[in-house]
Amino acid sequence: QVQLVESGGGLVQAGESLSLSCAASGSIISISAMGWYRQAPGKQREVVATITEGGSTDYADSVKGRFTISRDNAINTVYLQMETLKPEDTAIYYCHSRARGRGRTWYSDYWGQGTQVTVSS
Repeated sequence: QVQLVESGGGLVQAGESLSLSCAASGSIISISAMGWYRQAPGKQREVVATITEGGSTDYADSVKGRFTISRDNAINTVYLQMETLKPEDTAIYYCHSRARGRGRTWYSDYWGQGTQVTVSS
């Protein structure tokens, strides 16, 4: 009922920047939280950054000061601006949304397909 499509991943060198975007579409009534998670090879998925509908943000300690999450509620899109990238930021990045679809009274969790970010040293 709700689809998330990510874009913007790629290969960069350490110290460079990259931006990700994720657009939610479908029969959406409202979206509360949105966020970005990542999963490196052999590791569990971890939260990178989250943002509420009102714009309150939270970041993993490892990315504070380097990453910025933002959203445009008018087009149901969340962004992640990544600066000063490090090799340890290499992972598949997943977009997350907690949304309420048409005809439903509850919120559900939705995930994007993931986009690869690779940072070379």
